[in-house]
Order: sequence, then C-alpha cells, then structure tokens
Amino acid sequence: MKRFVLLFTILHLVFNLSAGEREKIWPKNRMPHAQNHQIAAMTDECQKEGFNPDKNRTAYIEWFDAPAVPNGGCMILISGGGYECCCDVWLVNEWNRVFTELGFQCVNFVYRTPRPVGLPIYQTAWEDGQRAVRMVRSQAEKRGFDPEKIGTISMSAGSHLALLLGTSSQTPAYDKIDKLDEVPCHINWAIVNAPAYGTTDAEDGTPSRRQGYGSDVFLSDVFKFDDHTCPMSLHHGGVDIYAPYTSTLVYRKLRSMGIPAELHLYPDEGHGAFGLERGIEFIRQMGFVGEPAPAVELMSRFADAHETYFKEDIWPEGKMPDVQDHQCHPYIEWYIPKNLKTKAIQIIYSGGSYEGNDPDGFEVVPARRYLNEKGMAVVTMKYRTPRPKGLAKHTTAWQDLQRAIRIVRSKAAQFGLDPEKIGIMGSSAGGHLTLMGVTSSRHQPYMGVDDLERLPCNVQWGIGIYPAYALTDGADGENTHGGNRDCDILVPEFSFDLDTAPMLFIHGDADGYAAMNSVKIWEKMASMGIQSELHTLATRYHCFQAWASPGTGSYTFLDRIWEFLTSKGFVEK
Repeated sequence: MKRFVLLFTILHLVFNLSAGEREKIWPKNRMPHAQNHQIAAMTDECQKEGFNPDKNRTAYIEWFDAPAVPNGGCMILISGGGYECCCDVWLVNEWNRVFTELGFQCVNFVYRTPRPVGLPIYQTAWEDGQRAVRMVRSQAEKRGFDPEKIGTISMSAGSHLALLLGTSSQTPAYDKIDKLDEVPCHINWAIVNAPAYGTTDAEDGTPSRRQGYGSDVFLSDVFKFDDHTCPMSLHHGGVDIYAPYTSTLVYRKLRSMGIPAELHLYPDEGHGAFGLERGIEFIRQMGFVGEPAPAVELMSRFADAHETYFKEDIWPEGKMPDVQDHQCHPYIEWYIPKNLKTKAIQIIYSGGSYEGNDPDGFEVVPARRYLNEKGMAVVTMKYRTPRPKGLAKHTTAWQDLQRAIRIVRSKAAQFGLDPEKIGIMGSSAGGHLTLMGVTSSRHQPYMGVDDLERLPCNVQWGIGIYPAYALTDGADGENTHGGNRDCDILVPEFSFDLDTAPMLFIHGDADGYAAMNSVKIWEKMASMGIQSELHTLATRYHCFQAWASPGTGSYTFLDRIWEFLTSKGFVEK
C-alpha cells in the first residue's frame, strides 16, 4: 500500500485537482463518529504548504462545472487510498473531463480518512457516502439532472465504498440528524474499479491474504444486496493483490438477483483502473445517456481483405474416424491477407448447438474479415454436425478440430506463418468446442490415421464467444439456474491439462447460455495461474453481436479480440 500511495503522490504533482464549488455535507458539530485524527482532503491539497487539518475535518462534495450539453445525469467521483487517504487526484480529474464531455454533472466526493479507530475501516466513509448521495439527490432540480440518474465511478477502497452505496442503501449507516436524511441515498448505477477488501480474507483492510480464493473464502457480508441494489460495471486486474474474486462474486450475486451487470477482467494487470471505455459502453447500453443508437447488422460492416484462398478436406479419404452418414463433410478454408503483418494464425468456426455450423455466417465472416484487415491469416472450419449418434455431442467436432490444428501447424511455414502461434475461436457450441481444444489437447479423441498425428494439437490461445454447455447446469441446453449456484460446476469433459492456454471470453450478461459459463472457466484458469481476459455485456442475450448499437460493447467486441492478441504478445503491436 505504501508504494501504491507513493506512486499516486508523485502523479499528484503533475495532475492537480481542478477546484470546484465545495459544500460540507454535515452541519457543524453533527458529524457522526468525529475523530480528531481524521481529515477530509485530497492528497494534493493536504500536501500543500500551510494546510491546516483543523479546517478540513468535515467530509464534502465538490461540484464541477456543469456540462455544455447536459444529458440529465450525474456522476459522483470516489477516490481510493486504502481508507487512509483520498489519493486518486489524477483519476478524478480524468473522470471529470470524460463524463462532463458526455453530458454528466460531475461531483467529487471527499470522505474522512485515515481509518477510524474502534470502528470498521469503512464506517465513517460510509456515513459520509450516504449523506453525500442525499445531498447530491436533493440538488438535482437545481443542478439540472434527474434525481434517479445518479451514478458513481470509483477506485480501490473507494470502490468498496461504492459497493456499500450500491448494495446497502436501505441499511442506515448513521442515525438521522435532520430533514436531509429523509432523502433516499441509493445510487442508480456504479462503475467499480478494483474494489478492495471485498472478500473475507481481506475485509479487515489488508490485501487478499489468500487471493480471495478458496472453499472457505466468501464475499464480505457487509454488502446487503437489498431491493435498491443498482446495475454495475465491475473492472479488475487479473493479478490484483486486492483480489479480482471480489468482482466475480459481486457479479454472481447481481446475476442471481436479475440485476444487469458487466464484468471486465484484465490479464496480468495489478491494482489499477482499467477499461474506462468499457464503463462508458455500459452506461450507453443501459440507456443512462439516452436511448442507445439504432442497431447495425454485423455482417454489413466489414469487407473482404484476403488475397490467397484455398479449401481442403480435414481427413484423408477413407480415414475419417467415427463416420456417420447423417453428418456433413468437414473442411477448412485458408484466408491469407494481401498485407500480412503477423505470423500468427486464427482458426474460427461457428456455433449451432452441435446440430449445424456455418463458416459463412455472422459468427465467422466478420471476425475473419476484421482480422484479415489487421494483417492476420485466418483459417475457418466446417466441423461435423448434427450431433453424432451414440457419442457425446461434441466428439466428432472435437476430432475435426484436433485434426484441423495439426494441418494448420504442418502448413504454416509455407505461408510464412508461425506454427507455434495458433489460436482457436468459436461461438456458442463453437465456444464449448474451443474450450475442448484449449483445455484438453493432450486427450486423444481418436486413433491416429497418419504421420500428421505426430504433431501436437495444442494452441497458444483461445477465444470463447458466449460459450455454451460449460456447466453442469445447462450441459445440453440453457442454464436453468443461470449457473449461479455453487453446485453448478464445470462439465467433466474439460481436462485442464498442462497445455491449457489463456483465453478471451465475451458473453452477454442476459444470455440463456449463461455468462457464468465464461466466469467460472475464468476462475478455474486463474486458480491454475493462467491469466485470461473476460468481458460480459449488460442486458445482452445470445448472439449479442449480430445486431448492435454503435458505442456499445456489443458493437466493439472485435476490438477486444485484437487488444487481447496484442496485449498477450500473440501478434506484434
């Protein structure tokens, strides 16, 4: 924590907080649990020469300039700092700039720190927070925004506080002192960055001693999840010492309550605020900045960019295992772009419940064209469907995938490509198939048919777009319980062998083939030390990308693929 505060202290010297109109939130001598060691000041201010702590004991809100074009909403900006200080000066400045430009009235909330003595570490900040929301709501008409369009954006301890505000507004943090306390203190949405202290191995104010993971580690019960709990967008680094399991557990609870939510997990990132644009896409999708723009059909958005094309069968004649007459003929197609910029190769195939699959449909063609335009070679696959008789639903498709990977590896060099930079991508049932390819490449689903079988069929990454059938709740159909129960576990066909590769998951939050498929796979990989990336999309169902509104995560999802490939080093930046 000391290094964390020092880093932000240095940044404060560069990014000084813009002054606004300040209002103390407590009447004189009425602030609950006043303690002489506590102050209410951002760190850039309390570090100035001549700062007088005695004149800065009372928590306050600071109104920034009104937006040029108001959208009717308000954003409360909440700094972190371990409940020891309010240190995120540069973040508050950036949030103010971004959300003011979007039309929000922004207000900085500065609560009391350091931690109170003899009370829970969050208690005085929570008291200040409930009072601050009441004051903000009470001025909605005066300031020109809707009292039911109040959101927060926060960081670290500030995000712990935001979770309290977002989940527990019906639990009074303090006794009523005046008429302002009759004003509701709920918030209407929250963008929550790196919430700290949310699991039982950290709720006393430390980093997560057990990484927030274990059969006896739970979400802290300070969060009540009452009937005013608001939609949230949760953002967390995958190796944060303030464990990302806080965010996955909060997300699970919101889903079980039917509250729209997003979860954004960033591989190899520590403690920090990531994905601000994802939070903006969330509030656009939710309609907090007005009605989302008209949806656009994905298939209309990308043109062909390949130069070299050829098609080949997956199996030698007479050598295909488990032949069944009712199934289609499997093949792969190579698409090499005109301007090859990377040696990496992406294999893509569609879903279809293992009853059909279409390499020329919306789950394949736009991604293929997008990656070709980026200069990446793509191989598409038609695997055998409908489901085989007398075998597990995925068996023949899995055989086809392993063989296809070997073919691609064997021919990569002749196209100037790298046989050790191969990834696979599938949607829905194709997402389940991707999980088979990523987690179980050492498992043999058929006897070898020729010397090609000597090549390994492991891949270096996987991309799962709304993978289906990953949990015992929904192994052959929609997830009856949303995959939220502890008894809803991963299906047994995923081996998670030593060649298991990192993945990117993108899933609609409202998908009947539940987003918890992706979340629980992410959690499993994290427990193995494998850093994957995950994005869920609020209110979005299966096939979220087929038609999507510009400016939302469903519209920009292909960019998440490219960012994942570049950030993980699979393709050159």
